[in-house]
Amino acid sequence: MDTQDRIKQQVTGNRVVLFMKGTPQMPQCGFSQLAVQVLNACGVQEFHSVNVLADAEIRQGIKTYANWPTIPQLYVNGEFVGGSDIMREMYESGELKKLLEAKQKA
Repeated sequence: MDTQDRIKQQVTGNRVVLFMKGTPQMPQCGFSQLAVQVLNACGVQEFHSVNVLADAEIRQGIKTYANWPTIPQLYVNGEFVGGSDIMREMYESGELKKLLEAKQKA
């Protein structure tokens, strides 16, 4: 299975996926830490996370997959949402919580 197939499998096989540096328990950069905090503030305690530092192919491949140059990257129900700045803006407007709740009920 090539890298893009592995990424697609993770993105489509889990409701909420965060590609990040480190783990939710030990984020390895401030942006990844912010992303985890935003998800937790939206009531999402469990989500699938992928530590891109543990796999160089995934680290580069995810940037190609979403055509998005930075990490972290959030996916909800297979759809790319954005990075930590977009997550923060969506959280502050209430849009992210609505998206996560709507997708949870679907």
